[in-house]
Amino acid sequence: QVQLVESGGGLVQAGGSLRLSCAASGRTFSSHVMGWFRQAPGSEREFVAAISRNGYSTSYADSVKGRFTISRDNAKNTVALQMNSLKPEDTAVYYCATRRAGWGMSTSKDDFSSWGQGTQVTVSS
Repeated sequence: QVQLVESGGGLVQAGGSLRLSCAASGRTFSSHVMGWFRQAPGSEREFVAAISRNGYSTSYADSVKGRFTISRDNAKNTVALQMNSLKPEDTAVYYCATRRAGWGMSTSKDDFSSWGQGTQVTVSS
């Protein structure tokens, strides 16, 4: 089981930037598709971005496309989410997640098996 720990959340004004990071345990990090999801109060957890095992393929929710960038460093077992031009509607708890080793890209939260504890992102207007 991969253990995931997110960091980098905080309070930022609209239009600002934040960079989230997720550190993963284990020696099979490069075998896992990684994803970021978010959950606002009273809402379902929703897909934000995903990245393939080798980092060559990425996928984004329409709501963040052009503003957020997902990246990974397989040598350091980390995945990051660079968030620019933040909006108040981006306010949520952000979760890092991983699919089982060897499985392909997905945007469905039901396809991700391991989750971090989440980090709060608050964007003020």
